[in-house]
Amino acid sequence: QVRLVESGGGLVQAGGSLRLSCAASGTIFSFNTMAWYRQAPGKERELVAIIRPGDLRNYADSAKGRFTISREGAENTVYLQMNSLKPEDTAVYYCNGIMHGSDVYWGQGTQVTVSS
Repeated sequence: QVRLVESGGGLVQAGGSLRLSCAASGTIFSFNTMAWYRQAPGKERELVAIIRPGDLRNYADSAKGRFTISREGAENTVYLQMNSLKPEDTAVYYCNGIMHGSDVYWGQGTQVTVSS
């Protein structure tokens, strides 16, 4: 069974930094694409950052210049470095991976809370 497990969330003051990690288990195959989403209370889940084959990276406008998504080669581990955090970044952050082009997997989420 494929599992994605996030870690690194927590409580931080505005202007601070956090690094989220997501590691996969239960598969010998590599994810094609890995991404980070977030969901704030009362809001829909939204894409934060995505990394595609060829190290192609895209970010939500709210994340550009502050967040960096990275991946260790073809390893099924993805990171999200978050700097200059704002209270509006408070959300549950979810790791997402796509395998074989269409098999989608989600982590259980990690809470990020930014205090003002």
